[in-house]
Amino acid sequence: MPRTKPVSLTPEEVDFVTGLVIHKDDELLALAKPAGISSQGGRIDVNTLDELLAAFAKPSGVRPRLVHRLDRDTSGVLLAARSQPAAAYMGKMMMRRRVRKTYLALVAPGAPDPREGLIEAHLLREDIGRESRVKVADPAHPEAKESATRYRTLAGNGTAALVELRPQTGRMHQLRVHLAHIGRPIAGDARYGGALVLAGAAVPRLMLHAASLAFPHPNGGKETRIDAAMPQDMRELVAKLGLQAPENL
Repeated sequence: MPRTKPVSLTPEEVDFVTGLVIHKDDELLALAKPAGISSQGGRIDVNTLDELLAAFAKPSGVRPRLVHRLDRDTSGVLLAARSQPAAAYMGKMMMRRRVRKTYLALVAPGAPDPREGLIEAHLLREDIGRESRVKVADPAHPEAKESATRYRTLAGNGTAALVELRPQTGRMHQLRVHLAHIGRPIAGDARYGGALVLAGAAVPRLMLHAASLAFPHPNGGKETRIDAAMPQDMRELVAKLGLQAPENL
């Protein structure tokens, strides 16, 4: 793996990032990313998770490389490769759609109709200044890309619902745009019309959580699954809304 720009971490930052580890072996490292920190390329003067991976650098200075990204306000499983062969292998698995991702989202108002199904749409990215936005577009548009997400409702009432999402493609903001497209935007998603208050309770952030990754492991191809528990802020809001989330989340 190529050398990366040296990063100087404080002891507090090292303790923070090592406390996020949920899986570690010779080839891979997985973190339970909290909401509010950028995976890469953050615009504020704090280290991103990519830079915090310097805590796991080899004596040569080479640190693990992120295999994928999560939006700043999305929590959950974030995977990094600890060697060049592992990075190349996982890149191929991503390209071949062998990495299966499962997300949890809190949406409103109420459960989707039908309660489970497949969302398909062509998506188009628009850059406005320094901001990027994605919208559903005409399939005939030359820059529109097809996308698909499977979903099912885990719990719901007249106010909100907890849904499980399994993206079949990996477009920017795909889950957020798909749920807004069917009239159930993710709570806390101001960019795509999500509710900022539910049943009198403030929504603290984008209620989207990367719950698990399943993939063939780079060391021999054994099926591997890594899970990240639902974070406390999301769990508390689900409880305030009276939703009965499955116990294993």
